[in-house]
Amino acid sequence: MHPLTFLCLASYEKGHDFLREAKRQGARVFLITSLSLKDTAEWPRESIDDTFYMPDQDKSWNRNDTLLAISHLARTQVIDRVVALDDFDLEMAASIREHLRIPGMGETTTRYFRDKLAMRMKAMEAGLNVPEFVHLLNDEKVHQFTERIPPPWVLKPRSMAGAIGIQLVHSREELHAADRMLGDQRSFFLVERFVSGDVCHVDSIVYDTEIRFAAASQYGYPPLDVSHRGGIFTSRLLERGSPDAEALLAKNERVLAAMGLLRGVSHTEFIKGDDGVLYFLETSARVGGAHIAELVEAATGLNLWGEWAKVEIAGGKSPYAPPVPAHDYAALLVSLARQEHPDTSAYADPEVVWRMQRPHHVGMIVKSPRRERVAELLEQYVERVKIDFATVAPPRDKPTN
Repeated sequence: MHPLTFLCLASYEKGHDFLREAKRQGARVFLITSLSLKDTAEWPRESIDDTFYMPDQDKSWNRNDTLLAISHLARTQVIDRVVALDDFDLEMAASIREHLRIPGMGETTTRYFRDKLAMRMKAMEAGLNVPEFVHLLNDEKVHQFTERIPPPWVLKPRSMAGAIGIQLVHSREELHAADRMLGDQRSFFLVERFVSGDVCHVDSIVYDTEIRFAAASQYGYPPLDVSHRGGIFTSRLLERGSPDAEALLAKNERVLAAMGLLRGVSHTEFIKGDDGVLYFLETSARVGGAHIAELVEAATGLNLWGEWAKVEIAGGKSPYAPPVPAHDYAALLVSLARQEHPDTSAYADPEVVWRMQRPHHVGMIVKSPRRERVAELLEQYVERVKIDFATVAPPRDKPTN
C-alpha cells in the first residue's frame, strides 16, 4: 500500500505543524504556495517532499492556471488528499477536488465555510440566532432593512477572513456612500445589524460529523474593535462547565452539523449580546488564526494543526481520537509594537509559556491550572503592554503575511 500523498495549498505562510505531523504520520507532502513567498517563507522543508510555486497577485492565484498545473502534476503523482492551510485556499482546494474527483469537501459545502451570506442563511434555516442581515443586492430589500433596523450597521465582505474589510456604518448616508464606492462589487457584501456584546469562539476537531474536541474561549475586545480602533488583542479560555461555555459548545455543535462538516477542524465565532442572546457570527473549516492554536495548545496540550493532519490521514477509514486534553487555563495577548524587536524579558512570571517573535509585534501566552491566576496576569499585562509597547495601524482591507 503506497503512502498517502498530501497536496497542501498555502497562499500565505502557515500550517507548519500540519506539514510536520503529516510527514511524521508517513505521508508524502507536496506544498503549493505563492511565488512571492519563495525567498521569505521559512517552511519546514525537512517535512516537505516537494514545493511548487504559483505566480500570484497579492497571494491570489489564477484558478484555471492552478487547475492546469495540478492536473499536470497528477499525470505522474497520485494525489490522495487536498488540504487548504489557509481560509483563502478553501475554494481553490474544493475546485481541485471536484476537478480531479478527490474525496473531501466539495464546492457546495465549502461555500458554507467561506461565504458569510451562505453561512448566515444556513444558520437561520437551522434555527440559530443570527443578527438581522441583508444581501447588498436588491435596492428595495436594502431600503426595507435600513427602515426596519436602526444603525449602526456592519458592512461585511462575504469572503474575507476575520475582521478584514469590515466597516462600521453609522447612517443611511454613510451606507449609500460605501455602496457607491463598491459599484459593481456590491453583491459581494452584506449589511448586518451591529450587536454589542462579548465575542466568543469555539475551536473544534470533527471526525465523521462527531465533535471529538472543542474549547470555548472569549476575546477581550471584539476583533472588529481592535481592527478599527487599535488596542490589544486578547483571548482566554472560559471556565469549563460554566453556563456560557456549555451554551457555546452546544451552539457550536448545531452550527457544524448544519454546515455539514464531515472531518477537519473549525473555528466558529459567536457574540453574547447585551440582550443576553447568543448569536452566531461566522464559522470556518480551518485552524483559528491570530495564534489561537497556540492558546488552545497551552491550555489543553492539543496541537490543532497536528490533530488535523491525523484526521486527514485517518480519512474515515481508520479510527481517530485526540489525546486526552489537559485542563489548564490560558490567555493570549498580541499587540503591534513601536519597537522593531520588543524586549519582553521583564514579563518574567513563570506562567509565560510562549512569546511572539515577529518584528513590530509583541505577544505572549500565560498558562496556569487556576483560571483566576490567568485572568489576573492578563489584566496586568494588558496595562503594561499599553505603556511599554503598544501602537496602532490603519485597519487592513487584505491579509498580511
